[in-house]
Amino acid sequence: MTVRPRLLVAALAVAALLSGCAGTAAGTAATPSPTTASPTATAAERTTFRIASLKGPTTMGLVELMDTATQGTARHDYQVTVYGTPDEVVPQVLHGDVDVAMVPSNLAAVLYAKTKATPAAVQVAAVNTLGVLQVVEVGETVHSLADLRGRTVYSSGKGTTPQLVLDHLLSENGLDPAADLHVEYLSEPTQVAAQLAADPSAVAVLPQPFVTVAEAQIPGARTALDLTDEWRKVTPGSELVMGVAVVRAAFAAEHPDAFAEFLDDYAASVEFTNAHPDDAGALIAAAGVVPAAKVATAAIPASHITYLDGSAMRDALEGYLDVLHDADPATVGGALPGDDFYYGVDG
Repeated sequence: MTVRPRLLVAALAVAALLSGCAGTAAGTAATPSPTTASPTATAAERTTFRIASLKGPTTMGLVELMDTATQGTARHDYQVTVYGTPDEVVPQVLHGDVDVAMVPSNLAAVLYAKTKATPAAVQVAAVNTLGVLQVVEVGETVHSLADLRGRTVYSSGKGTTPQLVLDHLLSENGLDPAADLHVEYLSEPTQVAAQLAADPSAVAVLPQPFVTVAEAQIPGARTALDLTDEWRKVTPGSELVMGVAVVRAAFAAEHPDAFAEFLDDYAASVEFTNAHPDDAGALIAAAGVVPAAKVATAAIPASHITYLDGSAMRDALEGYLDVLHDADPATVGGALPGDDFYYGVDG
């Protein structure tokens, strides 16, 4: 069976709407609609939260909270706006136009550096997404990263965190990324998947949900390796952390009880997404994060949507930022964040 490139690209265009690196898209707000339902009781004063999120896994764990806000049953006034790219969120954070933002983890460190003050103006409050990168092949030849020796591997994200992560993992597995294999970086994950369809001998590194769509469209395509698992093997004590929630430190200090309740609600929302993927997939589609609920539902298990706060958050994130800093300090704002970067964690 042959996959027509146009059909594959069309299918992957659906997945692109789920990617945090998707093309520029207008923000969409989840604004509470009129309802007669009563909000869940709150021990804190009811507070308005201006929340920015991204189309992709970072929002997939937020949809149950967004739904309660839409229904008017949330403990607080959660006003969530979903954006297409991190570039749209950065000025919102820098100008203080949002209180909480779901962003790539290294971008959180960059924002911390850009707003550095005493104390910090921006803090990371929770890890919400671990690795979404997987090695995909057509066949059964790749069972470890060592099996990539001598192969051609297609990926995206040259000069950014996907390349730094892949280089780190290859090096830790005894491979020289420049000599022992050929890694060709393409502009978009859609191009990577199309190349895999055109050349079954190739190997691809793809993020979710592109993996899910590619496996459905390319006969014999399978996930050979999950880079989150590979990270744990060679970088113990940390995690491959792709997404986090950051908060304006002044907002958290002004509303500590309400923010604690938000974190509880957020943790419950993440648990809902993982425990009820069918229901969550429908909410993800309804929120405009992706137009196809089936794609969202299928992608949830491998998207590593999670919730970590406190010392567990710091342990998971700190080691990841260490690796990025060693490879390219600019990716984390020039220097590793200080103790005050981690909300709710004593130095």
